[in-house]
Amino acid sequence: MSTPPPAHAAGTLALGGDLSVHRLGYGAMQLTGPGVWGEPKDPDEAVRVLRRAVELGVDFIDTADSYGPFVSERLIREALHPYPEGLALATKGGLTRAGPDDWRPVGRPEYLRQQAELSLRHLGVERIDLYQLHRIDPQVPVADQLGELALLQQEGKIRHIGLSEVSVEQIEEARKHATVVSVQNLYNLANRAAEDVLDYAEREGLAFIPWFPIATGELAAPGGPLEGPSKDHGASPAQLALAWLLRRSPAMLPIPGTSSVGHVEENIEAAGIALSEDEFKALAEAV
Repeated sequence: MSTPPPAHAAGTLALGGDLSVHRLGYGAMQLTGPGVWGEPKDPDEAVRVLRRAVELGVDFIDTADSYGPFVSERLIREALHPYPEGLALATKGGLTRAGPDDWRPVGRPEYLRQQAELSLRHLGVERIDLYQLHRIDPQVPVADQLGELALLQQEGKIRHIGLSEVSVEQIEEARKHATVVSVQNLYNLANRAAEDVLDYAEREGLAFIPWFPIATGELAAPGGPLEGPSKDHGASPAQLALAWLLRRSPAMLPIPGTSSVGHVEENIEAAGIALSEDEFKALAEAV
């Protein structure tokens, strides 16, 4: 009997109840140039990273039209198309770019439709598995933004709809206009400001996709709270941070990103680290 790929040790969740993915994915933001702008320094390594992630059992890849813009989506197609059976692709629309590190929400229905159509073309698919509103545009009624995504879903161009960087109140408002299956907010061991959103997602059966899931910083410094547990498990601080997220909630779907094959291998190995209840609590209380 063959050994399952390492990512499978994270277990699974079902997006929308019907799209089963393993709970350790890959986030493709870092495949672009500095400031999430332009082409990567090493395009060949970017392709190798994507292919290696899939080899290791990753079946959920998250990107956005604004990464590059469109550079990340094109690299995913170059590396993986025709896509292996069971690979779920998630992308986002709703942020426009004027330059490196410049992000501005645009939620006009015609813009969201245009961007979804471009993502379909750049990814080379007829339907996007998970299309996420990258940010709610405060200048546009939520009903108009989610209503357009619901129309795209009815047309068969989107399978499921998700949200990004939202409050519980915003999720509830969005759900009045479309079926929402996931939420992607900033969350990691060092920054748990979105705890209420995570609890809501778990309670309501939504997937919670933490962006920037590895933020060890001072936690990984010599003498810091991750040093001892890292040695105990023979793991890196980054791996422990991911293991903590997986232990935190069955709704959790971390998407660590990197532009290095070595780091993608290290991150995915975190799926096999099982923290005890005491270790989990100690890490949480140390921050």
